[in-house]
Amino acid sequence: MTDSQALVKTLDFQLDIQSDNESLLYDATLEARSVYNETIRLAKQGVDWDAIPDRVADDANLVKNTTQRVVAKALGAMENYYEYDDFGKPSHTKDGAYPLRANYEEGYNLSLTDDGDVAFRISAKPYKHVTGVLKGSDANLDILQTALESDEWKIGTAEALFHNDNAELHVNVTNTEQTVRDKQDSRTVVGVDVNEDNVALTALSEDGIEDSLVIDFPEIKFERHRYFTMRKRVQNAGKDSIHDTLEGREERFVRDRLHKVSRHIVEWSRQFEKPCIVFEDLKEMRDSIDYGTRMNRRLHHLPFRALQFYTSYKASFKGIPTAWINPEYTSQRCPMCGHTERANRNKKRFNCRDCGHQDHSDRGASVNIAVKGVKKLDWNVPALNSLPVVRKVRRRASGAVDAPTVTQPTVRGYQADGRMGVSD
Repeated sequence: MTDSQALVKTLDFQLDIQSDNESLLYDATLEARSVYNETIRLAKQGVDWDAIPDRVADDANLVKNTTQRVVAKALGAMENYYEYDDFGKPSHTKDGAYPLRANYEEGYNLSLTDDGDVAFRISAKPYKHVTGVLKGSDANLDILQTALESDEWKIGTAEALFHNDNAELHVNVTNTEQTVRDKQDSRTVVGVDVNEDNVALTALSEDGIEDSLVIDFPEIKFERHRYFTMRKRVQNAGKDSIHDTLEGREERFVRDRLHKVSRHIVEWSRQFEKPCIVFEDLKEMRDSIDYGTRMNRRLHHLPFRALQFYTSYKASFKGIPTAWINPEYTSQRCPMCGHTERANRNKKRFNCRDCGHQDHSDRGASVNIAVKGVKKLDWNVPALNSLPVVRKVRRRASGAVDAPTVTQPTVRGYQADGRMGVSD
C-alpha cells in the first residue's frame, strides 16, 4: 500500500505588466542570478550553510524574503549533488536571468478584480513593485480563482521569470482538504482517447475490460468552424471590435463544453475500483502536423490538451491519479491480435487486416491506451479475448443522451457487423 499525495499544482501564467516598469522585473532576475551564484560559491568554499542566507542578503538588492527563497533553492541544488553521485555539481557562474522566487503575501500578492481578472503585485526590489494582471489558460485561471476564494486551498511559493523574452509567473497551490492516491496503488486503468469530435474511454483491470464508452461532442467542432468563418468575415470588413467579441464567445462556449465532458469522464471513471486515468502525451503532436492550411488550422486549434488538463485536475479533486503514455500507434494497433498497420483504420471504422477484428476505431485506441497504462504500472496485461458492447452518449445542452452503437459484443470469430455494430 502506497501513501496518498497532497494535491499540489504548479500553475503558469503570462504577466501583463501594466506599471510601465518591466525592466525592473528583468533587473531583479539578474540580481537573483547573482544571489544564486554567490550561494553556490560560498557553499563550495565550505561556509556554514546556516550562515549563508544572512551573508548573501547583506549585499543583495532584493526583498529579504525573496533572497532567502533563492538561497534555499541554490542550497537545495548543492544538497542534491551531495546526495546523488550522478548529479552534476552546480555551477557558481550561471549566466542569464534566474527565476525570482517569492512567498505569497511577502514577495508577491494576488487579488481578484471587479472584471474577474487576477491582479498581481510583485516586489521586484525593496519598495519597488511590478503590477498588472495574469494571462493564461482557462484551466489555470479557474484553479487560481478558486484558490483565492476558498479556505481549502493554500497559495505558496511563486517564481517570476522570463521565457523566450516573455515575463511569466509560476504559482504553486495546494488543496489542504484533498489527497491524490498514488497511481501505483490503482486497480483499474481508464484509457482516454481524445479526438476532434469525441472522447473514447476504456476501463481495464487485471481481469480484463470492465466497460467502454464513447462520448460525442460534435458541436465543438461545428461551433469553432462557424465562429472562425464569422471572424474571418468581420476581420476582412475591418471590424476588429466585433472580431474580439466573437472570439470571446467562442472561448466561453468551448470552455463550457469541455468542463461538462471532463466532469463526465471523471464521474464515469469513479464507478471502478481505484481508477487511474491515462492520457496520450500530445505535447509534441502539433509540431508534427502538416496536412495543408485548412486541416492544420483545425488540428492546431483543437482543445486536446485543455480537455486532458480539465479532466486531470477534476480527477485530482476526487483523489484519482492520472498518468501519460506515448501515443505512438495507439490508433493503428489491433487491440485483439496486436497487428499494427495504418490501413487498419478508416475514419471511425477499425478493421484489422490480419485477424479481421472490427470495432469503433476510437474505442480501439482507448483500449490500446489502457494497455500501455497497465504496462507503465508494471502489471500483467490480461488476455483480451473479447471486448464489451460499445456504448455512445452525446453531450447536449440538456445533458448526455445515451445511444448504443454496437448490438453484439465484439469477440474473436464474431465481429460486429459493419452496418449494425460499428458506428461511422
